[in-house]
Amino acid sequence: MTDAADLLVTNAAVHTLDDPDTVHEAIAVRDGEIVRLGDEYEMRFLEGVGTDVVDCGGRPVLPGFVDAHTHMEQLGQHLVHADLSAADSAADCLEILRAHADAEPDREWILGFGYDESAWTGADARTEPLTRADLDRVSEVRPVVAMRVDLHTASLNSVAVARLADDLPADDLRTAAGEPTGVAVEDAAEAVRRRLTSDREELREVLAAASERAVELGVTCVHDKVRGSAAPRVYRELAADGDLPLRVRIDYWSDHLEALSEVGLSTNDGDDRVRTGAIKSFSDGSFGSRTARLTEPYADAEGRDGGDREPGDDDPDTDGDRGQWVVDPDDLAALVERADGAGYQICVHAIGDEAVEETLAALEATPDPGGRRHRIEHAELATDDHIARMAEAGIVASMQPNFHRWADDGGLYDRRLGRERRDRTNRFRRVLEAGVPLAFGSDCMPLDPLLGVHHAANAPTEAQRLSVTAALRAYTRGAAYAGFDEDRLGTLAVGKRADLVVLEESPWEQRERIDEIDVTATLVDGEIVFTASDFEC
Repeated sequence: MTDAADLLVTNAAVHTLDDPDTVHEAIAVRDGEIVRLGDEYEMRFLEGVGTDVVDCGGRPVLPGFVDAHTHMEQLGQHLVHADLSAADSAADCLEILRAHADAEPDREWILGFGYDESAWTGADARTEPLTRADLDRVSEVRPVVAMRVDLHTASLNSVAVARLADDLPADDLRTAAGEPTGVAVEDAAEAVRRRLTSDREELREVLAAASERAVELGVTCVHDKVRGSAAPRVYRELAADGDLPLRVRIDYWSDHLEALSEVGLSTNDGDDRVRTGAIKSFSDGSFGSRTARLTEPYADAEGRDGGDREPGDDDPDTDGDRGQWVVDPDDLAALVERADGAGYQICVHAIGDEAVEETLAALEATPDPGGRRHRIEHAELATDDHIARMAEAGIVASMQPNFHRWADDGGLYDRRLGRERRDRTNRFRRVLEAGVPLAFGSDCMPLDPLLGVHHAANAPTEAQRLSVTAALRAYTRGAAYAGFDEDRLGTLAVGKRADLVVLEESPWEQRERIDEIDVTATLVDGEIVFTASDFEC
């Protein structure tokens, strides 16, 4: 006699997202594992006295989303501190920061996260980050820090500049007339972020808030990029206490390599909830900060020289305004050799075309890049040659479809790169057609898979645009593959974990407004970890 199921998900349009995508009416789950898919009639034979039944009311059910590139601490900080992501002007940012300061008078630091000056319009439109002069209007007594959306730029008021002066590398501090502007980029921005890393008690609050928000958006697994933080320990404590509602794959920054090797913690080590992922490094910066490394100068470089700097001002070595190296190519190649030799998966941030070239060359030089599933994170301006070589080597393209928010006429890509290069950014269809393993993530800009799917399905050019099914697969089975999880996650099949998301509407039927579709429920291991307030289950 077949044992009864623990859970039946019924009256649904269950999309397996396998190849081909098969649609079923119901799912049966036992011990957190899918044991049967089919029509509702046959599922009812597995219903017992203790079986829970979720009636989806005809709604679509998909595999839980896997975000292959996240920063959960950053997400939690948006929730716990001042969220600047919706600000549409510098004045709006300052008002949000003032309100947060008034609401949290006992916090020593006034912190804001996620501003994006490239999206500001109207009289307050500008092309440069917030400055010390701006943030001094929030407070001249308490330190104030605002992190740009890409985390490659930090803005500090005068108190914060003085407080952190000894921690910040001078080469990455912007100046005017010999004085610091309060703008820190790259290593200096990272030093700011690390200085502000919460202690374990507050970090638990931050990561708990981030995890709760993630499951509200249908995310059941994240690949979190972690550096200089107690997050790995906190994740394991949350899991041990039964308070971690999703799966976490920790990609450790390269400065953790020796420590991980010494204690014998390898890629894919861990348990069902928390696992060790890749060794993470950088090659270049970002387009927003003009630090992504290009083969040709930025389109707006001349205007920047003419309007934003004075003779004698300090500036990073940009080789004619082509961006900068965060990690020198020779140093990156040496790191890749060490990490690969120690058996680790490697993921490297590379955005500009020159950065992708140097990163790809380093990964290609390893004995089995495809077997290790080495990854290039972002690969925004990869050329046709790069894409072909990634396919041949089996290197994963870990990309962020929500970045197409900057691809409109007159948008950030247009201003920084010009029209021709803008149209060559984030060519997801070209990547898939070439046979490159494609994984989607958000980079927490913002964390929202349906927003990313929307941008991928409605991208500006054909080479950038995917079908709805292909976009959903990149956010499920593609991301699962990038984390060696394809045997347990990413599609709905017998034997896989019951990580599911129930949507209010079908993305196939609402292609032009996928970003407006709500998540109705999220399940991990067959346990409901989120339900919308109006959904009975």
